Amino acid sequence: MKVIVAEDQGMLRGALSALLDLEDDIEVVAQAEDGRQALEQIERLRPDICVMDIEMPHMSGLDVAEKLKERSHACKVVILTTFSRSGYFQRAMKAGVRGFLLKDSPIDELGAALRTVHKGGRAVSPELALSFFESENPLSEREREVLRLAAEGLSAGDIAGRLYLSAGTVRNYLSEAIQKLEAKNRIDAIGIAEKNGWL
Repeated sequence: MKVIVAEDQGMLRGALSALLDLEDDIEVVAQAEDGRQALEQIERLRPDICVMDIEMPHMSGLDVAEKLKERSHACKVVILTTFSRSGYFQRAMKAGVRGFLLKDSPIDELGAALRTVHKGGRAVSPELALSFFESENPLSEREREVLRLAAEGLSAGDIAGRLYLSAGTVRNYLSEAIQKLEAKNRIDAIGIAEKNGWL
């Protein structure tokens, strides 16, 4: 099977490619240092599988997976990550990602996962699967309500008036939601919640 390795850390990318190349049935046809490069190489080289990191410059691994799904591309995506965020996992599943593994998995586990995916199966690290399926929507009903109104462009004061709460309480709900979603700010939190269907 032909594989592309996309990872922004050079040493890890090189080591991963070298180790996968040692497998008889795996050929690493290219390496990419960011998501945009990965997408170009996938379009040009038509590999069977792209092994990707999530956090990469220009486009994340999940952005690339979503683009491939939009284009009905045959290349299957396997995500390698250090992050066990349920939001990432759910977005990956929606984007048609076939494998979701931890970066510290042994190389033979990765090889086995690639073979499973190549045959049309799915491969998810057991540790990840457990934490993901246990944590569905992390937001409470009130946090969802406050975020929905914030998404409509209402200020904390406006939301407070609408929900008969104090502005301070509304700000608490917003910061709680931002924390739970591991977002940078309220805009980011709204984006994450909408993407995962949590609003």
